[in-house]
Amino acid sequence: MHKRMGEAVARVARKVNDTVENKTDSLDLASCKLMTFPVGIYKAMRSVTEGIQRISLANNELKSITSRFITTFSQLRELNLAGNSLHRLPEEMGSLLHLRSIDLSRNRFRRFPEPLASAPALETIDLEQNQIAGSPARELVFVGLQMPWFVVLCQC
Repeated sequence: MHKRMGEAVARVARKVNDTVENKTDSLDLASCKLMTFPVGIYKAMRSVTEGIQRISLANNELKSITSRFITTFSQLRELNLAGNSLHRLPEEMGSLLHLRSIDLSRNRFRRFPEPLASAPALETIDLEQNQIAGSPARELVFVGLQMPWFVVLCQC
């Protein structure tokens, strides 16, 4: 078990270092077995956080996203949180002025995450395979060019 944890930590470190060294605009920490967003990443990435526009934390074991994450990565345009255990989002989501797309599919939302209603540039919200009350559909995707979003329900 310790070997697997060590491998997971090393994988995260490599991905963070690659983003910092190459000054890329994206951070991909998908499938890294994260239960929380590692606090050490904030310090390691402080020189490039303003340039990060895309983050994938898909297929981890996240139960929450903190307000610190939102305020640190304030220039996000795309955020992929699919395949986690999220059931709510921090109120600060509305402060992501450039966020255009968020993937929240395969999480544990029981209702629409209200903090997204105040994100001004948001065009796409994927809530597929959540437990949204009152939705008989397996797929719940909000798509629109401006608020309010158009709702696409598909019983696929």
